[in-house]
Amino acid sequence: MMHLFINSLAASAGGGLTYIRNVLPHLDAKPDVRVTVALSSVLRDEFRGFRNIDFLEPQGLPVRRFWYEQSELPELIRGCRADVLLSTGNIALRKSPVPQVLLSRNSIYTSEDFYRDLRSRHEYRMWVDTHLRALIARRSIRWANVTVAPSQAFASELSRWTDARVLAIHHGFDREAFNRDSGPLAPEVEEKLRAAEGSLKLLFVSHYNYYRNFETLIRALPMLRDQMGRRPIKLLLTCSLATGKNPGSYRSGTAAELMRKLGVSDMVVELGAIPYRQLHLLYRRADVYVTPAYTETFAHPLVEAMASGLPVVASDLPVHREICGDAAVYFPRFSAEALAGTVTRVALSPETSRRMAVLGLERSRQFSWKTHVERILELCRTLLDSKPKLATKEAGSGAAEVES
Repeated sequence: MMHLFINSLAASAGGGLTYIRNVLPHLDAKPDVRVTVALSSVLRDEFRGFRNIDFLEPQGLPVRRFWYEQSELPELIRGCRADVLLSTGNIALRKSPVPQVLLSRNSIYTSEDFYRDLRSRHEYRMWVDTHLRALIARRSIRWANVTVAPSQAFASELSRWTDARVLAIHHGFDREAFNRDSGPLAPEVEEKLRAAEGSLKLLFVSHYNYYRNFETLIRALPMLRDQMGRRPIKLLLTCSLATGKNPGSYRSGTAAELMRKLGVSDMVVELGAIPYRQLHLLYRRADVYVTPAYTETFAHPLVEAMASGLPVVASDLPVHREICGDAAVYFPRFSAEALAGTVTRVALSPETSRRMAVLGLERSRQFSWKTHVERILELCRTLLDSKPKLATKEAGSGAAEVES
């Protein structure tokens, strides 16, 4: 039996949390795999009921999580006698006591657009902090035995960035699990959705951050209003643009001010965070899914939208084209004019919308969490089989570092 240790202390929102939510049930079903997960204690209530998974919940986790992981986790891994470490938060252990697979899924470290965006917003502290984190993330790819990216486009980007080999294993989708919860949406969310009935409802699933490029989407709204004539338009957001309502240190004031300046506040419906298990109810109420993100590694909502039968309008990124293929239409990532025109063409053509929905449903079937987990476990077993060779390689690398 293989004992897998998963470091998911970084999982708090977005893709990291989506990953753990979907992977753990498939691992729990594996009789030949024992799993120990390091998880933030604030998330523990969500992950009860697993039979073959043990949880470690560090209390009072320090703000400097990196130092905690590097100093404390190796001893925890030894203590539970794990065989392989799966680091899910972009940062590897520098001295892992067991073979280590690193999941790298943060594209802001390699995005010139992101650094340029930060400078334009005068976010100089975040600019410096991101550069420092990028240095650690870059080194992490060399600390790990194997690095895995969730798309081939991002794997290639990481390889160019580090001159290291990076594997691509697509993240997955589980249609049955995604649609399982039949409970109603919160009353205040339901009320907002009922008020939007009769409108062209555009959906964007994301908490507010800079690289999801909310401002380009907001700038497109007045153009959409003009192009769609009498039909009202509502943009459904799964966040609030009020200060302090989003995870992380991204400041949403610029987006909120832009809405007021353009006179489109009445077109934006801020639903707030929607529980993951209820997202399928929201996709069913929308007409078009849209994302203007200027950098991405996989984009789970694209697969969720396709699986829900929504036509997808996406910024023209290699990752988006890899995930959606012909099931989406694309626009230049910073062009509000192109975004508005693309949405209008889709919305005014029922035939186009139906064709995209059919293509999207078919495309979404190519992504499977079960397949993802099997490939990760296969990779872990390969590392264990080559463990003597890895030990020799690491000894040689250590000697080279001392000599230099």
